[in-house]
Amino acid sequence: MKVALVSCTKLKADYPCIAREMYQNSTLFKKAVKYIEQKDYDNWFVLSAKYGLLRQQEQIDPYELTLNNMKVSERKEWSKLVLEQIENLHVDIAEIDFYAGAKYREYLIPVLEHKGIKCNVPLEGKGIGEQLQFYSLNTSNIG
Repeated sequence: MKVALVSCTKLKADYPCIAREMYQNSTLFKKAVKYIEQKDYDNWFVLSAKYGLLRQQEQIDPYELTLNNMKVSERKEWSKLVLEQIENLHVDIAEIDFYAGAKYREYLIPVLEHKGIKCNVPLEGKGIGEQLQFYSLNTSNIG
């Protein structure tokens, strides 16, 4: 199974809703999801600073939290939570593509690779503007 993980965003809905809807105010999130859904992924999930790994249809409340302001120890704890949540999916994941910043993946990738899961960061090194441009150039306008 090949999955994509996309990070949460600062811009969020101001009401409880499903994860897929929570971050729709973010152009980057919308474009990333559109791109991911046109690729050959079996599934995709959101990496949330508050909730960890979120299924697209999971109901959540709005929050103000980012890994960018967390201490190393807090990010390591968050990564442990996400790794547990990935294991609790009870699916055989062979490959994960990360559409998330360095702080969202730094403690996940080494452990996942140690478990034999291939990890990729397709947009590594690209700034937000470059990512937006990539998504615009690499998605069809269907839907």
